[in-house]
Amino acid sequence: MTDSKTPLKNNLWAKISDWGFRHPYWTLVLLTFATLSPFLAKPFNMDDPLYIWAAQQIQLHPGNPYGFNINWYGVAQTMWAATQNPPLFSYFLAAAATLFGWNEIGLHFACLLPTLAVVLGTYRLAKDICRWPMLAALVTLFAPGFLISSTTVMSDVPMLGLWVWAVIFWLEGVKQDNFWKLFVAGLLTGLAILTKYNAICLIPLLAACGWLEKRTVGRWVFFLLIPILLLAADEWFTFRLYGHPHFLNSIATNQDAKAVMANHGVSKVFKALNTLTFIGGCSAAALFFAPFVWRKKALAWFALTALVLTVQAVAGGMMVKNYSWVTGNAGLYVEIQIFLWTFAGLSVLGLACADVWRNRDAASGLLVLWMLGIFVFAAGVYWTVNGRIVLPLLPAAGILIVRRLGQTNLTLTPGIKLSLVLTAALSLLTAQVDFEQAHVARRSAEQISVKYAGATGKVWFEGHWGFQYYMQTCGAWPLDFNHSEIKSGDLLIIPAENCNVDGPDPSKATNLEVVQFPLFPWLATWSSKAGASFYFTDGGPLPFAFGCIPPERVFVFVWK
Repeated sequence: MTDSKTPLKNNLWAKISDWGFRHPYWTLVLLTFATLSPFLAKPFNMDDPLYIWAAQQIQLHPGNPYGFNINWYGVAQTMWAATQNPPLFSYFLAAAATLFGWNEIGLHFACLLPTLAVVLGTYRLAKDICRWPMLAALVTLFAPGFLISSTTVMSDVPMLGLWVWAVIFWLEGVKQDNFWKLFVAGLLTGLAILTKYNAICLIPLLAACGWLEKRTVGRWVFFLLIPILLLAADEWFTFRLYGHPHFLNSIATNQDAKAVMANHGVSKVFKALNTLTFIGGCSAAALFFAPFVWRKKALAWFALTALVLTVQAVAGGMMVKNYSWVTGNAGLYVEIQIFLWTFAGLSVLGLACADVWRNRDAASGLLVLWMLGIFVFAAGVYWTVNGRIVLPLLPAAGILIVRRLGQTNLTLTPGIKLSLVLTAALSLLTAQVDFEQAHVARRSAEQISVKYAGATGKVWFEGHWGFQYYMQTCGAWPLDFNHSEIKSGDLLIIPAENCNVDGPDPSKATNLEVVQFPLFPWLATWSSKAGASFYFTDGGPLPFAFGCIPPERVFVFVWK
């Protein structure tokens, strides 16, 4: 029986806490592994196959990463035209596959490395600018946008890991006039751009940080030529290989996509509101921590502004879809969720502005430029809004929240700890839901392929993402809308919740059956019925949505 007078230091929990604070990096490593280990077996989903196929090509032809054809948008095209991302991350996957193979667990395990880079980098960056840097790292880890992205095999988190450490080395290099750190920062910036072109936003951010620290343009500016030269080398390399510079080609594709969205009535006001909603939902902590970082008057103003924006969204036609209350959706109203996450998004941007107004130092300047830069890029430059495009601001958001908490609270109160628990619970739930949706895509592809393996005709399918990866693994053929020749007796498989799908002419095909696969019943990260669209805005105005989530339906047609 334990003596009630036993000193606190002998208490097991106190010992664990003490060890954790004395070894913060190891603590964050263990927490990150413990958090993401349940998702290591997640099936490949969304754009994962693009990076995997490029990595498989790299193992065969290292100097020609995009030298193959792919059907990703319903028609066959070259890989360099189908993807708008550089190949550096696929080289990483190719190296990882030599050690772990091409299975889900092995590649997800390899992707823990960039996740750790973000978490540990956030802690390192927060050490000098806020009171509780470990809390800032945990707020970043448990941001829904970051946790979901960390369960994918895509370039977003690796790019962010390079981004955070480039900022760290740049700040230290400018302060100390350390040319080696500035060189490393420039190199990391270039590698981030070659991982995902969106990281080009990092160049003006670092330039502004250098000026804020020194108040003059010094020799540090020349190190920003490193990422520019690396990007130029990549352009020359892709031009020699494919006849087109890849980065400029991606810009042209982005502009074409923006024009298409504008023709569909997606206004700049809608995109700005949508960006606020995604920022709030993907960070989430801004909502739960709001009572501890703002006074009641500020909370009231944020709530009023969020309400006005939500009403404007509904009145402007943003909600004219089957997930709106106008059409009698029996689930939780999407409007309420838009209001809550818009409120959180306003809180995040408000924290950045309030921090620079109150402190007016280089750190506050860095954070506000970081936040506003990503907001402007997502709302005004990039063609669409999704969880992946707002991902780079999440470490800055976590630091801002904790920086403000340290200014308004002397200790980590029970309310603050509860807010972190609620944020973590929501993030783990959304990550698990995304895991189940990916599992349904694989299961539907495998079960239907097995069921019709003995069919006399050829098995075709529409739809892409993870569904395409597993259908092709099972031997089915992606339908080319322009060139495929379907014969009598051939089968056509079409998943309802997917992209680039178009049902066949009823006079040419007969519907054999509709197979249903149950999903998580009241939450989704991708559902056109509920308005959830973490990966692609076309699904709705929310990064994830609560409501009635219908089962996934897969249609099986036979050609007459």
